[in-house]
Amino acid sequence: MTAAIASYPGLRDRAVLVTGGATGIGADIVRAFAGQGARVSFLDVLDGPADDLVAELAAGRHRPVFVHCDVTDTEALRAATARAGEAGGPVSVLVNNAANDTRHRVEDVTPDLWDRLENINLRAQFFAAQAVLPMMRSLGGGSIINLSSIAWRFGPDEMAVYAAAKSGVLGLTRALARAFGPHNIRVNAIEPGAVMTERQRRLWYPTQESVDAMIERQILRQPLLGQDIARTALFLASDEARMITKQSIIVDAGMS
Repeated sequence: MTAAIASYPGLRDRAVLVTGGATGIGADIVRAFAGQGARVSFLDVLDGPADDLVAELAAGRHRPVFVHCDVTDTEALRAATARAGEAGGPVSVLVNNAANDTRHRVEDVTPDLWDRLENINLRAQFFAAQAVLPMMRSLGGGSIINLSSIAWRFGPDEMAVYAAAKSGVLGLTRALARAFGPHNIRVNAIEPGAVMTERQRRLWYPTQESVDAMIERQILRQPLLGQDIARTALFLASDEARMITKQSIIVDAGMS
């Protein structure tokens, strides 16, 4: 049985922005913040799933706001972030979740593929943080949560570009924590393990045997779910973590 999610009263009515929030881990993060009574906006390119998520959460304290946006288009990202700020108020919490973990052989990587994967997995996180900085400064503080991955720690031979980006997220997190700290803006990262989202099951773990094999690599022998990542995001965004910055939390059930 899944334990109830903790309540963080300080997140009530707080303006939260989630990138890549229509499906997978992002959708679970949107659900978690909406469940806290936050004013949640999220960006994505998947209109259908995004509309479904908004309808699912419409009866909550605040109806989530979906803004269609390709986060690799920096000008569109800036405009979407401004729109989110107009809809829900100045952004107090940013969750940089949008990512793409496409597999590839090293021999098949082209400059275009490199740029596209680095743009979504790393560059967009920087420019989203840059875009919310004036809003968080006006509020007197905020929390930025960057999604990395444990994948880079294993040196995956079919994910070299992804691994480069996700290790870069940790360097970015530490640098932004230093740069934003004087404004009382905390910057932290989460490194998820093998989260069993619908996409992951469809593409990489299509059989129960493949799921079980991954779980066997974990110390905690249960499927890792998007809501497990969302719980960590809630904590890092909350006042309970008010003195935590420049850190990365691994959430992988002890995978080896």
